[in-house]
Amino acid sequence: MSAPQPAVILVSGGLDSTTVLAMARSQGYACYTLSFDYGQRHRVELLAAERVSRALGDVEHKVVNLNLDSIGGSALTDLDIAVPEEETEGIPVTYVPARNTVFLSIALGWAEVLGANDIFIGVNAVDYSGYPDCRPEYIAAFEAMANLATKAGVEGHKLTIHAPLIDMTKGDIIRAGLDLGVDYALTVSCYQATPDGLACGRCDSCRLRRQGFLDAGVPDPTRYL
Repeated sequence: MSAPQPAVILVSGGLDSTTVLAMARSQGYACYTLSFDYGQRHRVELLAAERVSRALGDVEHKVVNLNLDSIGGSALTDLDIAVPEEETEGIPVTYVPARNTVFLSIALGWAEVLGANDIFIGVNAVDYSGYPDCRPEYIAAFEAMANLATKAGVEGHKLTIHAPLIDMTKGDIIRAGLDLGVDYALTVSCYQATPDGLACGRCDSCRLRRQGFLDAGVPDPTRYL
Protein backbone atom coordinates (compact mmCIF):
# COMPACT_ATOMS: atom_id res chain seq x y z
CA MET A 1 0.00 0.00 0.00
CA SER A 2 1.40 3.37 -0.98
CA ALA A 3 1.87 6.10 1.63
CA PRO A 4 -0.75 8.87 1.79
CA GLN A 5 0.03 11.87 -0.38
CA PRO A 6 0.95 14.99 1.61
CA ALA A 7 -1.18 18.12 1.32
CA VAL A 8 -0.90 21.56 2.89
CA ILE A 9 -4.14 22.77 4.48
CA LEU A 10 -4.60 26.44 5.38
CA VAL A 11 -6.33 26.41 8.78
CA SER A 12 -7.53 29.54 10.54
CA GLY A 13 -9.45 27.84 13.33
CA GLY A 14 -12.74 28.92 11.81
CA LEU A 15 -15.70 26.98 10.50
CA ASP A 16 -14.76 26.87 6.80
CA SER A 17 -11.10 25.91 7.03
CA THR A 18 -11.89 23.24 9.62
CA THR A 19 -14.42 21.70 7.23
CA VAL A 20 -11.82 21.74 4.45
CA LEU A 21 -9.33 19.97 6.70
CA ALA A 22 -11.92 17.25 7.40
CA MET A 23 -12.55 16.92 3.67
CA ALA A 24 -8.86 16.57 2.85
CA ARG A 25 -8.43 13.96 5.56
CA SER A 26 -11.45 12.03 4.28
CA GLN A 27 -9.83 11.94 0.83
CA GLY A 28 -6.82 10.17 2.29
CA TYR A 29 -4.28 13.00 2.35
CA ALA A 30 -1.59 13.29 4.98
CA CYS A 31 -2.54 16.75 6.25
CA TYR A 32 0.06 19.37 7.09
CA THR A 33 -1.81 22.31 8.58
CA LEU A 34 -0.63 25.90 8.28
CA SER A 35 -1.79 28.95 10.24
CA PHE A 36 -0.56 32.54 10.43
CA ASP A 37 0.01 34.90 13.31
CA TYR A 38 -0.24 37.99 11.14
CA GLY A 39 -1.09 40.67 13.67
CA GLN A 40 -4.82 39.93 13.68
CA ARG A 41 -6.90 41.28 16.53
CA HIS A 42 -8.60 37.87 16.95
CA ARG A 43 -5.41 35.93 17.75
CA VAL A 44 -7.47 33.46 19.77
CA GLU A 45 -8.23 31.82 16.41
CA LEU A 46 -4.68 30.42 16.50
CA LEU A 47 -5.57 28.33 19.55
CA ALA A 48 -8.63 27.06 17.69
CA ALA A 49 -6.49 26.22 14.66
CA GLU A 50 -4.21 24.12 16.84
CA ARG A 51 -7.22 22.40 18.46
CA VAL A 52 -8.91 21.44 15.22
CA SER A 53 -5.66 20.33 13.61
CA ARG A 54 -4.98 17.99 16.49
CA ALA A 55 -8.58 16.76 16.64
CA LEU A 56 -8.64 15.97 12.93
CA GLY A 57 -5.36 14.11 12.92
CA ASP A 58 -2.85 16.39 11.22
CA VAL A 59 0.70 15.20 10.62
CA GLU A 60 2.21 18.55 11.55
CA HIS A 61 0.84 21.96 12.47
CA LYS A 62 2.93 25.03 11.66
CA VAL A 63 2.33 28.67 12.62
CA VAL A 64 4.15 31.29 10.55
CA ASN A 65 4.65 34.77 11.98
CA LEU A 66 3.92 37.71 9.69
CA ASN A 67 3.49 41.42 10.35
CA LEU A 68 0.55 42.41 8.19
CA ASP A 69 -0.37 44.82 10.99
CA SER A 70 2.71 46.82 9.99
CA ILE A 71 0.86 47.92 6.85
CA GLY A 72 -2.62 47.88 8.39
CA GLY A 73 -5.48 48.82 6.10
CA SER A 74 -7.97 46.45 7.72
CA ALA A 75 -10.13 46.35 10.82
CA LEU A 76 -8.51 43.00 11.58
CA THR A 77 -4.95 44.39 11.64
CA ASP A 78 -5.45 48.02 12.73
CA LEU A 79 -7.01 48.58 16.15
CA ASP A 80 -7.92 52.13 15.13
CA ILE A 81 -10.40 50.75 12.57
CA ALA A 82 -13.57 49.42 14.18
CA VAL A 83 -14.99 46.04 13.21
CA PRO A 84 -18.39 46.81 11.65
CA GLU A 85 -21.37 45.32 13.46
CA GLU A 86 -23.95 46.11 10.79
CA GLU A 87 -24.12 45.08 7.14
CA THR A 88 -22.25 47.41 4.80
CA GLU A 89 -22.19 47.79 1.04
CA GLY A 90 -19.14 46.86 -1.01
CA ILE A 91 -15.98 45.19 0.29
CA PRO A 92 -15.96 45.61 4.10
CA VAL A 93 -13.09 47.03 6.13
CA THR A 94 -12.43 43.53 7.51
CA TYR A 95 -10.82 42.68 4.16
CA VAL A 96 -7.07 42.27 4.75
CA PRO A 97 -5.09 43.50 1.73
CA ALA A 98 -3.33 40.64 -0.09
CA ARG A 99 -3.92 38.20 2.79
CA ASN A 100 -4.81 35.10 0.79
CA THR A 101 -2.09 35.84 -1.75
CA VAL A 102 0.52 35.98 1.01
CA PHE A 103 -0.89 32.91 2.77
CA LEU A 104 -1.08 30.82 -0.40
CA SER A 105 2.44 31.84 -1.39
CA ILE A 106 3.86 30.55 1.89
CA ALA A 107 1.72 27.42 1.64
CA LEU A 108 3.15 26.94 -1.84
CA GLY A 109 6.69 27.12 -0.48
CA TRP A 110 5.96 24.56 2.24
CA ALA A 111 4.26 22.30 -0.30
CA GLU A 112 7.44 22.31 -2.40
CA VAL A 113 9.53 21.44 0.64
CA LEU A 114 7.17 18.57 1.53
CA GLY A 115 6.89 17.33 -2.04
CA ALA A 116 3.15 18.01 -1.90
CA ASN A 117 1.18 18.71 -5.07
CA ASP A 118 -1.99 19.79 -3.27
CA ILE A 119 -2.96 22.85 -1.24
CA PHE A 120 -6.40 23.24 0.36
CA ILE A 121 -8.01 26.57 1.28
CA GLY A 122 -11.46 27.30 2.71
CA VAL A 123 -12.47 30.25 0.55
CA ASN A 124 -16.15 30.58 -0.32
CA ALA A 125 -17.91 32.76 -2.90
CA VAL A 126 -21.52 32.24 -1.79
CA ASP A 127 -22.03 33.04 1.92
CA TYR A 128 -19.03 35.32 2.36
CA SER A 129 -18.12 38.98 2.86
CA GLY A 130 -17.32 39.84 -0.75
CA TYR A 131 -13.55 39.60 -0.44
CA PRO A 132 -11.88 39.67 -3.90
CA ASP A 133 -9.44 36.88 -2.98
CA CYS A 134 -12.27 34.40 -2.30
CA ARG A 135 -13.49 34.15 -5.91
CA PRO A 136 -13.07 31.15 -8.25
CA GLU A 137 -11.19 33.23 -10.82
CA TYR A 138 -8.66 34.24 -8.17
CA ILE A 139 -8.02 30.62 -7.17
CA ALA A 140 -7.61 29.63 -10.85
CA ALA A 141 -5.19 32.51 -11.44
CA PHE A 142 -3.09 31.64 -8.38
CA GLU A 143 -2.91 27.99 -9.42
CA ALA A 144 -1.69 29.01 -12.88
CA MET A 145 0.94 31.25 -11.32
CA ALA A 146 2.02 28.51 -8.91
CA ASN A 147 2.75 26.14 -11.76
CA LEU A 148 4.82 28.79 -13.53
CA ALA A 149 6.75 29.99 -10.51
CA THR A 150 7.92 26.78 -8.82
CA LYS A 151 10.55 24.14 -9.40
CA ALA A 152 7.87 21.49 -8.96
CA GLY A 153 5.66 23.06 -11.60
CA VAL A 154 8.48 23.48 -14.10
CA GLU A 155 9.48 19.84 -13.62
CA GLY A 156 5.95 18.70 -14.43
CA HIS A 157 4.58 18.07 -10.95
CA LYS A 158 1.30 19.95 -11.28
CA LEU A 159 0.27 21.88 -8.20
CA THR A 160 -3.44 22.06 -7.48
CA ILE A 161 -5.19 24.63 -5.29
CA HIS A 162 -8.30 22.96 -3.88
CA ALA A 163 -11.19 25.20 -2.80
CA PRO A 164 -13.93 22.63 -2.18
CA LEU A 165 -16.28 25.12 -0.46
CA ILE A 166 -16.20 27.72 -3.22
CA ASP A 167 -19.79 27.18 -4.39
CA MET A 168 -21.36 25.94 -1.14
CA THR A 169 -23.70 27.81 1.18
CA LYS A 170 -22.75 28.07 4.84
CA GLY A 171 -25.53 25.67 5.73
CA ASP A 172 -24.25 23.12 3.22
CA ILE A 173 -20.71 23.53 4.58
CA ILE A 174 -21.88 22.84 8.12
CA ARG A 175 -23.88 19.78 7.08
CA ALA A 176 -20.87 18.42 5.15
CA GLY A 177 -18.60 18.95 8.13
CA LEU A 178 -20.97 17.26 10.55
CA ASP A 179 -21.13 14.27 8.22
CA LEU A 180 -17.33 14.09 8.50
CA GLY A 181 -17.37 14.30 12.29
CA VAL A 182 -16.35 17.95 12.74
CA ASP A 183 -16.92 19.37 16.22
CA TYR A 184 -17.68 23.02 15.48
CA ALA A 185 -17.50 23.85 19.19
CA LEU A 186 -13.72 23.74 18.72
CA THR A 187 -13.79 26.53 16.15
CA VAL A 188 -13.72 30.32 16.44
CA SER A 189 -15.02 32.58 13.66
CA CYS A 190 -15.58 35.94 15.39
CA TYR A 191 -13.48 38.89 14.22
CA GLN A 192 -13.39 40.32 17.75
CA ALA A 193 -13.53 37.22 19.92
CA THR A 194 -12.39 37.56 23.51
CA PRO A 195 -9.10 35.94 24.57
CA ASP A 196 -11.05 32.92 25.82
CA GLY A 197 -12.92 32.57 22.53
CA LEU A 198 -16.30 34.16 23.27
CA ALA A 199 -17.90 35.51 20.10
CA CYS A 200 -19.46 38.97 19.82
CA GLY A 201 -22.43 37.71 17.79
CA ARG A 202 -22.59 40.99 15.85
CA CYS A 203 -19.72 41.09 13.34
CA ASP A 204 -20.07 39.92 9.74
CA SER A 205 -18.40 36.59 10.44
CA CYS A 206 -20.66 35.89 13.42
CA ARG A 207 -23.78 36.72 11.40
CA LEU A 208 -22.80 34.39 8.56
CA ARG A 209 -21.92 31.62 11.01
CA ARG A 210 -25.16 31.93 13.00
CA GLN A 211 -27.26 31.92 9.82
CA GLY A 212 -25.37 28.87 8.61
CA PHE A 213 -26.39 26.84 11.64
CA LEU A 214 -29.97 28.03 11.26
CA ASP A 215 -29.97 27.00 7.59
CA ALA A 216 -28.40 23.63 8.44
CA GLY A 217 -31.13 23.03 11.03
CA VAL A 218 -28.68 22.13 13.80
CA PRO A 219 -27.85 23.75 17.16
CA ASP A 220 -25.22 26.49 17.11
CA PRO A 221 -22.40 25.48 19.50
CA THR A 222 -20.81 28.93 19.44
CA ARG A 223 -20.11 30.50 22.83
CA TYR A 224 -21.37 34.08 22.64
CA LEU A 225 -20.77 37.01 24.96
